[in-house]
Amino acid sequence: MFDYGFFKYASKAEMIEKSKTYWNPGKTQFWQDLGVDLVIDKREDYFLWDMSGHRLIDVHLNGGTYNLGHRNAELVATLKAGLDHFDMGNHHFPALARTALAEVLAGTVPFSPCHTIYGSGGGEAIDIALKTARHATKRRKIVSVIKAYHGHTGLAVCTGDDRFSKIFLADRPDEFIQVPFNDLGAMEAALAGGDVAAVIMETIPATYGFPMPAQGYLPAVKALCERFGSLYICDEVQTGLMRTGTLWGITGYGVEPDILVSAKGIGGGLYPLGVVLVSDKAGGWLNEDGFAHMSTGGGGEIGCIVALKVLEICQRPEVVANVAAASAAFDAGLADIRTRHGDFFTGIRKRGLIMGLEFDHPEGAKFVSRALYENGIWAIFSSLDPRVLQFKPGVLASPGLVTEILERFEAAMPRAKEIMQAAKKAA
Repeated sequence: MFDYGFFKYASKAEMIEKSKTYWNPGKTQFWQDLGVDLVIDKREDYFLWDMSGHRLIDVHLNGGTYNLGHRNAELVATLKAGLDHFDMGNHHFPALARTALAEVLAGTVPFSPCHTIYGSGGGEAIDIALKTARHATKRRKIVSVIKAYHGHTGLAVCTGDDRFSKIFLADRPDEFIQVPFNDLGAMEAALAGGDVAAVIMETIPATYGFPMPAQGYLPAVKALCERFGSLYICDEVQTGLMRTGTLWGITGYGVEPDILVSAKGIGGGLYPLGVVLVSDKAGGWLNEDGFAHMSTGGGGEIGCIVALKVLEICQRPEVVANVAAASAAFDAGLADIRTRHGDFFTGIRKRGLIMGLEFDHPEGAKFVSRALYENGIWAIFSSLDPRVLQFKPGVLASPGLVTEILERFEAAMPRAKEIMQAAKKAA
């Protein structure tokens, strides 16, 4: 019996069947078919325990949600202390914690003045950013990159891969244009008509497998935006919060966006929160009609209290130094592993603790993900390029944990090749 106080299950098998019955049958069955029957039970720091007791090191982090670990002790203490005074708050009125967080966020971006608009998560925050750009430019068209992913809400889903938009009849190619990543000519052609409200890009596209921006590409896109009167929206939901070695990944590329979006990790994995940081040029609607966008759960004050602590932790000198040290250790360790498994492990895309690991099979990262799961590591393949494994250790990962991850990764390689060979035979 698994008794959690609020609910209980007789067995893991019962829980999985109920997941199919009452939650999401397709997603539940997908993992069963892949051989990953993970049901997360206990979670702490960078570790997960399956209901069976199987321990996993989490290097997926749910897209960076657990950047500082699961149930980070400082964040849990902050949340509990905050509840002595705060709750979600009331979105209609000036708010103590929302204002305090907005002031701190303003100090993290290169533009001034900066206003923060709150949502309840990343998708809503992207919607807010797109609406804001349309208001500022009085244009409707949005440019994103092919294989992009910016969330599943109303406008956000239109900017991403059509896998997620067509199923809900949300593909709108007349207003949402996509161009190849790292192709400046295509970007210029898309913007040249002078009718595009904004370009929206992740600094390093996550769901596409973290392809790295070519030298000078992001500054050149920003220059094109300025030339043709479009805004630059930077999606830092997965690349922000010190993951690349700077608080916001875009800062490391020398680009000043007009709008910056963060979510996932900003809530510390304890409270859902999305933030949209807007320049004065972009945020005119806040003066024209401050009630034009409302979000009951957006910027919940208790979440803002947690986010203040998240930002403080991420900017500590020892954390910045730890990211650099861990990044260097992965540079050396993964390169070494690749020398022995280069027939299968063919490439490393990397900036800081954001990594896309390439494998020589159209679905190679699926095999590696399963092999790692069996060897005590949870990492997920890229949905839009399953050759590539998303590999995202946490910014607080200790030297000992980094070593263990590399050792387990090496140990999983023979098993990954075995799974791949079995899949080839079955095909």
